[in-house]
Amino acid sequence: MAHGRASVGALLMALILAACGGSSGGNPDRPRTGSPEPIDALPRALTASESEVIGASSAFGLELAARVAAADMRENVVISPLGASMALGMALNGANGTTFDGMRAALGFGSLTQEQINGAYRDSIDLLAGLDPTVRFELANAVWTDEGAPFHDAFFRAVTAAFDARAEERDFGDPATVTAINAWVEEHTNGMIDRIVDSLDPALVMLLVNAIYFEGAWSTQFDPADTRRRPFTREDGSTADVDMMSLDGVDVRRAQGSTYAAVELPYGGEAFAMVIVLPSPGMSARDWLAALDAETWAALTGALVDAKLDLLSIPKFTLTYDVYLNDALMALGMEAPFRAGADFTRMSPLGDQMCIDFVRQKTRIEVDERGTRAVAATAVGIGVTSFSSFVADRPFVFVIRERLSGAVLFAGFVGDPTAEDPGAGRRASDCTGALLQ
Repeated sequence: MAHGRASVGALLMALILAACGGSSGGNPDRPRTGSPEPIDALPRALTASESEVIGASSAFGLELAARVAAADMRENVVISPLGASMALGMALNGANGTTFDGMRAALGFGSLTQEQINGAYRDSIDLLAGLDPTVRFELANAVWTDEGAPFHDAFFRAVTAAFDARAEERDFGDPATVTAINAWVEEHTNGMIDRIVDSLDPALVMLLVNAIYFEGAWSTQFDPADTRRRPFTREDGSTADVDMMSLDGVDVRRAQGSTYAAVELPYGGEAFAMVIVLPSPGMSARDWLAALDAETWAALTGALVDAKLDLLSIPKFTLTYDVYLNDALMALGMEAPFRAGADFTRMSPLGDQMCIDFVRQKTRIEVDERGTRAVAATAVGIGVTSFSSFVADRPFVFVIRERLSGAVLFAGFVGDPTAEDPGAGRRASDCTGALLQ
């Protein structure tokens, strides 16, 4: 069976943002007056901890992207490694013992302490805020907890300080809580994602959510007048007509390897960029991404050199993607947090009865002649492992009996509790042939 084409350019754009490890809070209403000055250096040097956390986040993101691309057979894949790292980084503050060690290792943080990890996240965010005033890059974090569930104040102090997270206690049994969480996500993704949870399982006691909003204009923008309908060849050989944007005689950074050709297209002052990779003929985009690792990525970005292209043409596209990351994260070695016996005692006095129930991420990316808008929302649900439930939210059978004698009074099934009985209808009597009501 032919594999669908993974959106490598869109996905690698998210990896570029993950490599930055922070946010740029530019003013989206600021008018553009000519080309901005190129940004070729950070305002200050990174500390050793910052460099290690940013490098670890990038390596984690590459591995996560590779796992997702290898396992998901949908036509397009786009994830935010930074969003996943941030949401899980908040949860890490509640993990203890081998659970902490496993999460820290899977996230690539080596032997760094919790304080070093939190400090690097916080300082990196502060460092990169406003790095490019022509690019809008915003991060938001929040923690919701179920009313009455006990949690340590130290956990909330840590995540609010390191991640600037909003913390709120709500009744998880109240539908208004789902509405409030989704409204927060919609607000912090500028309306591009309107829902991250459909409902809150009775076993859930905490939800940690990260939202990312990126908006950048190409440093060299495409002219809409040059956009034409052209065939896009899928990996099974079939074609689809798409809007192809084109530039003639454009300066780019380009790399060529044994398995790929790549170009880098910068945004604004060129601190942020999208890398678009075309695998060699005969190699699928999915397989190329599934084989990507930190070494290959470092070789590719290190090989980028200034070049002039006679023609640059890429499709104009909008992608949405919704995925549960549990399996990919467990494949990376993060198994203990998802199973009974996980240790989240730094989060709650009942932390030995808690585990990660799910990690869900929704993404959306829009690429057009002006530039790119990309958003992600990542939710980590923490549940109680000792919670026992029986939720009859699908068709069920019922029997009413008298227990002592064993007499069965009523028996039936419910396929739709809202349906009204239309009546028995009419049929002919086998005996008389008369119609019976």
